[in-house]
Amino acid sequence: MRIFDISIANWRRWLAVSLAAISAIALSSCNPNLLKSQAAQVPQLVTSTVGDPKTFNYALNQASPNVFGFIYEGLIGENGVTGAIEPALAETWQISEDKLRIIFTLREGLKWSDGEPLTADDVVFSYNDIYLNGKIPTDFRDVLKIGESGALPKVRKLDTRRVEFTIPEPFAPFLRTTGLAIMPAHSLRESVKTLDSEGKPKFISMWGVDTKPAKIVVNGPYRMASYQTNERVVFERNPYYWRKDAQGNPMPYIERFIWQIVENTDTALLQFRSGGLDMLGVSPLTFSLLKREEKRGDFTIYDGGPSSGTSFIAFNLNKGKKKDGTPLVNQIKSRWFNTVEFRQAVAYAIDRQTLIDNIFRGIGKTQNTPISVQSPYYLSPQEGLKVYDYNPEKAKQLLLGAGFKYNDRGQLLDANGNRVRFTLLSSSGSRTAEALGAQIKQDLSKIGIQVDLSLIDFGTLGEKLGNSFDWECYFGGFTGGVEPNDGANVWAPDGGLHVFNQKPQPNQSPIIGREVADWEAEIGRLYIEGAKELDEVKRKAIYAQTQRLSQEYLPLIYLVNPLSLAAVRNEIQGVKYSGLGGLLWNIQELKIEQK
Repeated sequence: MRIFDISIANWRRWLAVSLAAISAIALSSCNPNLLKSQAAQVPQLVTSTVGDPKTFNYALNQASPNVFGFIYEGLIGENGVTGAIEPALAETWQISEDKLRIIFTLREGLKWSDGEPLTADDVVFSYNDIYLNGKIPTDFRDVLKIGESGALPKVRKLDTRRVEFTIPEPFAPFLRTTGLAIMPAHSLRESVKTLDSEGKPKFISMWGVDTKPAKIVVNGPYRMASYQTNERVVFERNPYYWRKDAQGNPMPYIERFIWQIVENTDTALLQFRSGGLDMLGVSPLTFSLLKREEKRGDFTIYDGGPSSGTSFIAFNLNKGKKKDGTPLVNQIKSRWFNTVEFRQAVAYAIDRQTLIDNIFRGIGKTQNTPISVQSPYYLSPQEGLKVYDYNPEKAKQLLLGAGFKYNDRGQLLDANGNRVRFTLLSSSGSRTAEALGAQIKQDLSKIGIQVDLSLIDFGTLGEKLGNSFDWECYFGGFTGGVEPNDGANVWAPDGGLHVFNQKPQPNQSPIIGREVADWEAEIGRLYIEGAKELDEVKRKAIYAQTQRLSQEYLPLIYLVNPLSLAAVRNEIQGVKYSGLGGLLWNIQELKIEQK
């Protein structure tokens, strides 16, 4: 959803729900004159985002955008243009012939941002004590589960620089999953061991956004210097970062990086056009305007190709009840949402080409699959994937065939005479998201459905989706990448991001009577099969079937795949923008040309 995230590895794009799905995230500043005057003293890059960080604890993060792509690295990284796996904290690795063991060798002399040594102990701690620890509610454990049993890898230290990972059966995406951030044992081990009054590790409450940023120990190109709510996060160059260029110069080159928090994309656009900002995510709504100003404004608009994320609307399919017996979803509406013909009718009723033409100014394509177009596992409509081209008459036929009916005013009623009406949630602050919601509301009115569009705060929407489960339909998206298994926690019925039929996580209240549909379980099973299949032809066939099932049953109704566009001041050198990696995936290589 890296317009979504700017993470180092693909799985990190998948494991972040972006609730402002296709609103281009503006990269700008709230006070250009102040920040640029600071830039005269210290080389710095000013970007921005709509919304505050939700946590500084990497293991507990579910939100995008987030700070972690700037401050942490894992054993491996990923090239943001090609998707190729590249060395990061580990300089080399050896994979056994049976594909069940990998030995990583860390770079020599690695250090944390506080100067403490980073060793194999930190790797073992990060995996065994955090990601593989059942007492810690982290979504990352989902992508480490192997096979139908959900077995987890075993991790052990061989010596100060070498760590061995072993798995019980072949697992095709295994190497790519080791991009998980390595976390500091010397800072966090005690919090994992110590339990609070409820018997939970204190780690769960560690490093929230109320923690002083200087106390967050990191290993990436930057460390946090300060954070002011609703204003900005300031990053400074990590003096102990391992990377150096061919001449031995320390990286990153830019000493300070400012992530300015703006209220909406309109504000960001105004600030970028004022000349005091460095970068801006370009939406189709602003492309023509900015293209005319490109030369005068001394910036370049980069085309990164198709976005690697997804945008969709989803209905809450959870049939469960709260502890007090109250249904999570109104039972009348739940019956509509859980009728596949209803979801298919909604898909046929949304005029996605008009969304592209009017809202995206023709800069995009219709989307039909959860797998990114950049992935070799992407299934196109030409390969037999079911699509839902605009056809309101077919939508009406499906509804009538499923027992719905129309009154003399053209309003849709269910078999019991209840008016079909639901609330569509979306995050506020994005003109694109608002326009999409309005268009969907208008389209569905043509088949007699009344949609109440509700634009709410990003944090409130996240609370409803991930904790209270108090929602009917929402507009959102997921980030994407080349490896389908990065979305395992979206499609596994017990996954932490299985939003359309969410199972409570370990620290949440139980749900009584939750049901998993046969097709839902089958997609989860196929993801397990795909992960352990090493033959690429067979693996592609497995993921093709997952896409066919998701398009048949529509737990997520996909919308539009826009082009990724960004405007960058010409003084910023080294930009390698792509729809896969985003704008800042190689931030350590960026330079500011002094004029």
